[in-house]
Amino acid sequence: QVQLKESGGGSVQSGGSLTLSCTASNYRYGLPCVAWFRQFQDKEREGVAAIGSDGRTQYTVSVKGRFTISQSSDKKTQFLQMNNLVPDDTAMYYCAAQPLFCGTLDRTDYRSWGQGTQVSVSS
Repeated sequence: QVQLKESGGGSVQSGGSLTLSCTASNYRYGLPCVAWFRQFQDKEREGVAAIGSDGRTQYTVSVKGRFTISQSSDKKTQFLQMNNLVPDDTAMYYCAAQPLFCGTLDRTDYRSWGQGTQVSVSS
C-alpha cells in the first residue's frame, strides 16, 4: 500500500476557498489514478472527485463547477481546489489511490488511503 498524507484543511467562511494537497511518502513513482473522498459526521465516505491516467476527471454533482482535482506533472502530488465553499462541504477529506478502476468514485475500489484533513465551513 502507498502511504498518503493530506494537508491544507482548515476553517473558512462560506464562499471561501481552500486547496487540499496529497502526497505519497513511500512511493517513488507517480500515482496516475487518484481521488478525493469526504466523510460527513455519522455518514459513509463519499466520492468527491477522481482523475484518471488520461487526465479525465469526474465529480460528484454537488461540487461540480466549484471543486477541481489536479496533479503535479510528476503525478506525485494531488490537489483538490475548493472554491465557493458552503457549510454543507464541512467534512473530513481523504485522498485515495490505487483503484481497481481508474477514475472511479466508488470507495470500495481504492486500496490506499490517507488519514484525512478536516474542512470546516461556517455560515
